[in-house]
Order: sequence, then C-alpha cells, then structure tokens
Amino acid sequence: MAELRTYIFIDSLQPQFASFLATVAKGYLPVEGQAALFVEISPGIAINQVTDVALKSTHVRPGMQIVERLYGMLEIHSDSQADVRQAGAAILKDLDLDEGERIKPKVYSSQVIRNIDDHQTMLINRMRHGNLITRGQSLYIMEVAPAAYAALAANEAEKAANINILEVITFGSFGRIWLGGEERDIDVAYRAAEAAIEAVTGRADGSGARH
Repeated sequence: MAELRTYIFIDSLQPQFASFLATVAKGYLPVEGQAALFVEISPGIAINQVTDVALKSTHVRPGMQIVERLYGMLEIHSDSQADVRQAGAAILKDLDLDEGERIKPKVYSSQVIRNIDDHQTMLINRMRHGNLITRGQSLYIMEVAPAAYAALAANEAEKAANINILEVITFGSFGRIWLGGEERDIDVAYRAAEAAIEAVTGRADGSGARH
C-alpha cells in the first residue's frame, strides 16, 4: 500500500513560479494562472499508476513525473480548478487514501541572509534555474519535508511580495527554495512561505502509514 507524503492543491500558479516549472519540467508545461496539484508517494515507482489514474479521470496535463528509489512525485495542471480537483479525488480513491493521510510538512531550515555579497551571488546564480540575485539584495532559503511542499511555499511567497524565484526543488528527501529580492520584500515573502507550510494539515511523519 502506498504512503501519501504530499498532496497539495495550488489554485493559481504565479507568473514566476509557473515560468520556473516550465524551465525545469520535462512534461507538458504549465502557464500562469493555471491550477496545479502536487502528489508525492512512497514507494516511488508507484507514481506511474498515479499518473495513469489522473490522466484518465479528466482533462489535466502532467508537467513533472519524477521517480526515485524511495519517493515518486507528480505535478498536474489545468486551466480548470475543477478538473485538477477531480483528478486529485481519483488519485486518492485509487490509493484508498484521503487527503488527511498526507504528511504534515515540517520546516527544517528557514533563513534570511541580508545584504548579500556579490561573490556569493555568483555561486547562487550559477546553480539557479530561475531569476538572478544581485549584490546587496537579501536571500531567503527554506528546507522542508516532504519535498513537494516547497512548491506551495514558493508560490505563496510570490503571491505575497515582489521577489525573485531563484530555485525550487520539489523532490527528494527535502524540498528547497531560494528567493531573492529587496529586504522589505523578502521579509514579507518568507513569512508567507512559512505560514503556508504551517497551515497544511496532516499526520505526523512516520505515523499512520499503511504498507
């Protein structure tokens, strides 16, 4: 029996986050304003069945399907929120699980680095897939588990403030986000990211999993 690690609905992909996904995704690329669903399960290989159920249930498109040894992650999106929600319901029914059986995310690291040095910006800009950060701006980094909740944090941060999305990792043992911008904007954005993660309900990691 699969373990539901992440199940998170995003009502409207923000411009930068949608563009970021389109940069790193290998499937059908999402656009601004579409609704999206991120699902992460264990064992990883079972995500193939999840994708099959979602695509046969309604008109959604897969942007990302990542299969790792332990975890599998799927992102689907559509212009229709109803279609995305219907696909999610079909996934849960097939897994014989409900949304409340997802893991409640935990923030393992949340840091703001202010007035960043230009040598550090070079290191960050070489590894990012999104926008740039420049000298004197502030950098926000978050590490969260399960990993796919990083998508929610990044999207909500962009909703709240005028920041730049530098990098978002939504798979693996930990999810990570890097945000850049002026100090006043980062201060708003990181609080929105933390609040979004804190608001997600679910079970404690390691409790109630069915195998």
